[in-house]
Amino acid sequence: MSDAYDRNLVESESSTYQRLAASIVGVGILAFAFALAALFDLTAIDATFVGLSLSNLLGVGTTLVGLGVVGLGAVSYVGYVETTPDRSAGLVPAVLFGLLWFCVAGLVVSQTFGFGALVWLPAALLVGAGAAGVAIFPREDIGSTLPAGAFALLVGLVFLTNVIGPDWAWSPTDFSATFTPKIVVPFLTVLAVLVASWAAGKAYDDFGARGRQTGAYMLIALNALGILSVLVILVAFVVSKGIGPLFEGFSVGASGIDWPFVQNGNQLTNDVNGVFPAIVGTFWLVVGSVIMAVPLAVGAAVFLTEYAEEGRFTQVVELATNGLWSTPSIVFGLFGYAFLVPRLGNSTSLLSGIFVLGFMLIPLVLITSREAINAVPDEYRDASAALGVSQWQTIKSVVVPAAMPGVITGVILGVGRIAGETAPILLVMSGSPFPSKRQAPNVLDISFSFTSSFPFVDASLISQEALLNSASALPYQLYAIITAGVGQSEAFGWGTTLVLLLVVLSFYAVGIASRAYFRNKLRS
Repeated sequence: MSDAYDRNLVESESSTYQRLAASIVGVGILAFAFALAALFDLTAIDATFVGLSLSNLLGVGTTLVGLGVVGLGAVSYVGYVETTPDRSAGLVPAVLFGLLWFCVAGLVVSQTFGFGALVWLPAALLVGAGAAGVAIFPREDIGSTLPAGAFALLVGLVFLTNVIGPDWAWSPTDFSATFTPKIVVPFLTVLAVLVASWAAGKAYDDFGARGRQTGAYMLIALNALGILSVLVILVAFVVSKGIGPLFEGFSVGASGIDWPFVQNGNQLTNDVNGVFPAIVGTFWLVVGSVIMAVPLAVGAAVFLTEYAEEGRFTQVVELATNGLWSTPSIVFGLFGYAFLVPRLGNSTSLLSGIFVLGFMLIPLVLITSREAINAVPDEYRDASAALGVSQWQTIKSVVVPAAMPGVITGVILGVGRIAGETAPILLVMSGSPFPSKRQAPNVLDISFSFTSSFPFVDASLISQEALLNSASALPYQLYAIITAGVGQSEAFGWGTTLVLLLVVLSFYAVGIASRAYFRNKLRS
């Protein structure tokens, strides 16, 4: 009877311990979110919440997290709850904690107290060695929680006492830069939360192997949260800046939709100038590059994977492909300017831009296509061969359709790169950055008529004149507005940025839908 009572008591205490660890992580995530909001100007560092400035509020959060983490380690160490810590936190945490506290001590002694290297370097080495010793010599529950919790506690107290507050600024003696709380407070908060949440995650699963796994998962989760937050905040920031110019003059009436920013070019008679020629130029750049690059890249991937034997030739091709993918875009632009432009009318043109961006797209599509084709199980090929199907029919009907989702993934990634390129466009395609609407490239010129001479038909699909003339594009307009400071206002630039983002996302949507279609087709 007493054994059952003791067992239930231990389970209750462990559950409370886990709830405490989870609560500490929750407080840390809140501080993490507020820090990112401050970093991206969604809220000011001196904004007031419940009577406290944001820096003080972050100080409260990191202080609670630090105290909680130290408490988790102490409760485990004295045996109040049953945990399974190892004899040491390990060498890697010891080295990282040592480096962290070395930096903290060095900055405090050198910058706060003004001592030179003869003083701050030994002090920093002593503190760093002490932190590493705390991590490596005591039991894991103390070695993991004490250095992490102490750092979070120190950061919180620095914010609470306004040592680093809304009016603080730091100009290092050996640098010309000035660090403000707008950057320093969010950075220190994020760092403290990451370190302390790792320790709390280990405590949640009672340290040991499971605890280390949970701590690693916690770090990965917070990093993923940070990356997604940056993406969301970036998109929200662009939308908030560009939504006004984008919808200026927008109306819906009996005659249809009137959207000046999207439908107009640049003319003196316009009430609202727009980016229609740049949208059309960007569209044809991307579509033309994809049409040129994808068949070549997929064909090369099929040959290298299915026909060519592994040897020196494939190694050279792989090395060249990787080198081309890592080549800066300005190098492609210079190649186009020196080689293509003189051979295509000796002037910048849309066709030159398509070729250059197509050359940039080929390596990525080739790399991803080879990986996708290699990932197709050999059983598919063997089953097809057993039915007497030729190798080409197997590749065409089995291998390529099975690899198509991976191929489309490479195309999506490549489109995201080439759609925003500016340097090659400046060299090989650029004309007037703000053309009128009638100067938009009319690449499709579909016409058909009968004639009296052989072959008695006059038909055309593509306008050679449009391909061989200069054109504008959204990245080129952004360069002209923001970097060169010509043509239009900054608000017009933010509207153009939002349009470019929407155009790229539209291409993404088409690619993702195509990939989903092929995946569903494979499953069925």
